[in-house]
Amino acid sequence: MNIHEYQAKEILSSYGIPVPRGRVALTSDQVERAAKEMGGRCVIKAQIYAGGRGKAGGVRLVHHPEQAQDYGKELFGKRLVTPQTGPEGLKVRRILVEEAVEIAREFYLSITLDRSTSRYCLIASAEGGVDIEEVAQKSPEKIHVLTIDPFTGLRPYQARKIALALGLSGTLCEDCVELMLNLYRVLLEKDCSLVEINPLVVTRAGWLMAMDAKINFDDNAIFRHREYPDMMDYSQLDTLEINAGKYDLSYIKLSGNIGCMVNGAGLAMATLDVLKECGGEPANFLDVGGGATREKVAEAFKIILEDSDVKGVFVNIFGGIMRCDVIAQGIIEAASEVHCTLPIVVRMDGSKVEEGKHLLLESGLNVQTADSLGEGAERIVKMLG
Repeated sequence: MNIHEYQAKEILSSYGIPVPRGRVALTSDQVERAAKEMGGRCVIKAQIYAGGRGKAGGVRLVHHPEQAQDYGKELFGKRLVTPQTGPEGLKVRRILVEEAVEIAREFYLSITLDRSTSRYCLIASAEGGVDIEEVAQKSPEKIHVLTIDPFTGLRPYQARKIALALGLSGTLCEDCVELMLNLYRVLLEKDCSLVEINPLVVTRAGWLMAMDAKINFDDNAIFRHREYPDMMDYSQLDTLEINAGKYDLSYIKLSGNIGCMVNGAGLAMATLDVLKECGGEPANFLDVGGGATREKVAEAFKIILEDSDVKGVFVNIFGGIMRCDVIAQGIIEAASEVHCTLPIVVRMDGSKVEEGKHLLLESGLNVQTADSLGEGAERIVKMLG
């Protein structure tokens, strides 16, 4: 689960991590009033669920409240397109107005989950800011990575070693150690999958400050934090993804025209790969889970068909816990309800597979069955070609 920058900074501030003074605005008039509070000279920052806002024109330094208001009018309702949004972009509905800070040095700092070791790792670099991805590609030796032992946690001596590697010394070094330890507390206590400060800066006055912040919560831990759903900005999410969440479906919108319904995340990833190898373009990632009911399958199929980009559907199911005849009934129920005439290819294997295939072939739908993943992928691509 994502949250906006201003929400992430509120959390960091509550843990003693310094952030600039700021106020979120929902109208251009509120932007002007907030700019006056900041003394006129301030930074206007569009709030969307994506990075790269600065290069997309979503961040600007202004010098007068009227200038802030004009820029607010320009931003509200605008779609910002960044490498993380895709070509459709995300619409700006909230703006953060912050005090302008004189910066002496910039750093990158984050803690995230390293799935290869099943441990959290702290990542730091003395070259933070908008080009951190470029630094990671061209100069990986400038990126410092510390794998954190879950039994001992992040220790002060480890944080100090990182701070020294960043070139900090004296009071600034000790302040950075405290900041890293607090950041680790945020990660654990708030059940985060990512906490990122980019850039972490040393101001000209000699203070450490988090100039930008990103926090992702672990969806599996939301039940422990009743306030998290209220923090979500649903205007930043795809409508189909919101609907899928209501039925506990893992759905991600993609840019292709082949709707995919699969059970199991690993099988779903393999399905997307094979479709691409066959020359097809998946329209979505959709995992219905290992023990889905007929009703859940039907809702998943309807969500696929609600996407106007979908011109054909590929279903890849292994009926271990799920029975193939139940899958077939769900597909037939959903397709009949929305009067689907699109070509459908179903590859099923496992429990009650022959019964499932028989139900599909007798349904009157524009459906074909396949015995293997490769055969099914080739068939749906050919039908749409």
